[in-house]
Amino acid sequence: MKPSRSDVRIPYRMTTLSLFFIAVGLSTLSQTSLAQTKNKAAAPIKSSAAKEVVQVVKPPFALAYIDVATTASDMPGGNLMAGAAQGAQSGGGFFGALTGMAKGAIGGASDRGNVFGNTHGLGFAGGKFIDISVYTSKNPGLSEAKQLIPSVMSLGESLQLNAPVPEKPVHIPVDENPIEPTYEKPKGKISVYWGCGDTIRPGQPRSLDIATASLEDYAKFFVMRGKTTKGARSQPGHPAWPNKVDDRKVPDTASLIGQHQFVGNGIPESFKVNLGAPQDLMPAIELKQSKKEGAIALEWKSIPHARGYFFAVMGGKSDGNTGEDASGEMIVWTSSELADFGFGLLDYQSNQDIDKWIKEKVILPANATQCAVPKGIFPDGSGGMLRMIAYGSDAYFAYPPRPEDPKIAWEPDWQTKVRVKSTFTSILGGMGDMGEKSPPKKEEKKGKATDLLKSLFGN
Repeated sequence: MKPSRSDVRIPYRMTTLSLFFIAVGLSTLSQTSLAQTKNKAAAPIKSSAAKEVVQVVKPPFALAYIDVATTASDMPGGNLMAGAAQGAQSGGGFFGALTGMAKGAIGGASDRGNVFGNTHGLGFAGGKFIDISVYTSKNPGLSEAKQLIPSVMSLGESLQLNAPVPEKPVHIPVDENPIEPTYEKPKGKISVYWGCGDTIRPGQPRSLDIATASLEDYAKFFVMRGKTTKGARSQPGHPAWPNKVDDRKVPDTASLIGQHQFVGNGIPESFKVNLGAPQDLMPAIELKQSKKEGAIALEWKSIPHARGYFFAVMGGKSDGNTGEDASGEMIVWTSSELADFGFGLLDYQSNQDIDKWIKEKVILPANATQCAVPKGIFPDGSGGMLRMIAYGSDAYFAYPPRPEDPKIAWEPDWQTKVRVKSTFTSILGGMGDMGEKSPPKKEEKKGKATDLLKSLFGN
C-alpha cells in the first residue's frame, strides 16, 4: 500500500492558539504501510544456470494489532484536558467534553472512561494506554470478540472487543443563499532550528514568510520524516478495545508479559501469542530540565528496551502589534542533527526507519541521556511546548512458523503486530523554579505558570 498524507493547511493569521493546533495537526501527520515480514536471505547461487527460489507467502486470514503507550507530563491541568478529550471522543460532543473535564478536575479517580485512540494522545495526563483490534477475513463483519489475557494485566481474565456500529448517513440541509468568500492576507513567520547544544548552529534558522511564500516554498520548507505504520483501528469489522462496553483504564501496575488469545467467530483456535519484556508497557519518561547560561539542559534516565529518543519544541512570539496589524512567529526546535520540522516523528516508527534515522543523527541513540536546547531560540529561553518520545521496538508474531525450505509456501493462520512507545509533554524550562533568578513571590510564580498556559492555549 502506498503511503498517504493528510492535508496540511496553514492558517491565514498566525495566532498563538492557531500555532498550537498546527502543531497538533502536524503531530498526527502520518504515512501508513502494510506490515511486512522480511524474507530470509537466499542461499548464494552456485552456478549461473541456477535460479533463485522465491518462497510463496500468503497473507494471514486473521490479524491483530496491539498499540502500547506510556505517557507522562508535569503540566498543570493535564487531567482536565485529558478528561475533556475523552468525553468528546466517547461520543458526547461538547457536553461530553464538559463532563470529562469535570471528572478530570476531581483527579480522574474513576477506573472507567478509557477511550480508543489514547495511545496517540498529546499526553497531557500521565498514564498507560493500550489500543487493540482484531480482524478475520473469514468473517469480515465480525462485531465482537474476546481477548484472553494474563493475570499480570490486572484487568481480569479477558477484554471485550467490540466493533463500532456503522453510522447512518445524516442529512445536512444546504443553504442555497450564496455567500461571498472573504480573504484575509496571511501574516506570520515560521522558523525552524535543530541540533542539541548550548548555542545556535551557523546557518540557522530556516524561516518561511507566510505572506510571500509560494507553494514551492512550502514544499521545500516542511521537511518532515516519519512513516507511522499501520496499527490498531476501531471500525466496522474490526472489534477493538477499549470501547463503550468495556472502557476500563489500564492500571499503573499492568504488564503485558504472557499469553494472549483472541477468540471469536472466524478467528482460529490457534490464535495465541506470547508477549515478552520488549513488548511490555515502557516506564514513564523522567526528564529533568535546568537552565545553563541561557540554554536549557535536558537530562533523562535511560529506559529499558528503548531504541532511541527524539525531542521537538514548539513555541511562538508576537511582533508586539495589536488588532489588524498583529502578527506572530512560530518557532520550532528539534533534537535532530538535520533540519526537520519534527512532528512527524512523535509517534510509532518502524525498527528499520528508527535505525536508519539514528545513523543519520536525526534520532538520538538508545544510550543518549542528555541534550540541550540552544540559547536564544525561544523568548526568555523557555515557554514552548516540549514533547519527547522514547521509541520501543515493533514486533511481529505469526503461526504456523515460516518453513525453512523456500520451496514450501508459507500460509500463516494469523499474525499479530505490536508497537511500543513512551512519551513526555512539558513546558520548555519546566514548570518550577529554574534556580537562575531569585525566588519569586508565590503570587508571581503562580501568575507566570498561568501566563505560560495562556500563551499556548489562548486567553
